[in-house]
Amino acid sequence: MKQDIILAGVGGQGILSIATVLGEAALTGGLHIKQAEVHGMSQRGGDVQSNLRISSEPIHSDLIPFGQVDMIMSLEPMEALRYVQELSEDGWIVTSSIPFVNINNYPDKEDVYKHLNALPHVVMLDVEELAKEAGAPAQASNIVLLGAAIPMLGFSFETVRDAVAKVFARKGEEVVAKNIAALEAGYRHSISKQ
Repeated sequence: MKQDIILAGVGGQGILSIATVLGEAALTGGLHIKQAEVHGMSQRGGDVQSNLRISSEPIHSDLIPFGQVDMIMSLEPMEALRYVQELSEDGWIVTSSIPFVNINNYPDKEDVYKHLNALPHVVMLDVEELAKEAGAPAQASNIVLLGAAIPMLGFSFETVRDAVAKVFARKGEEVVAKNIAALEAGYRHSISKQ
């Protein structure tokens, strides 16, 4: 198994939580994991990017070679496009459809959607609406996105669900339940589109 993932978004959207859950799932499965330093976290609303590498074989670098990214998981659609040139030929983009307009010259969202929809392997979803429908707070939007990525990640839903439960356990049963509901909402959305 090998997954080279770029996690992208803006500061405060929960990129680190996605990385933590995936790291827990990987370690539970006896896999190797490396994560590059997250860029941009010092500024809420600034762009954030992190390389996350998961493999059944030892990993020698935390940086993903150019053109070999298996998946871009992005909580912001324009941020997904920022890294599209790094995707492998069969790489996937799993992204929120909701723009986080934090710059004056943010492109027209229809243009962003047009570029994303022209790519061969894209799952785009309204993570905020799906979190709301699942009875989870907007802060669980990142976990909705993670759920939508599960079918392409090589982990079972149960493995990721158990990792979510472990990572959020210290916050109490209600928080765990809402995050699992958010995960399931994203997962169901993704498998219904395939």
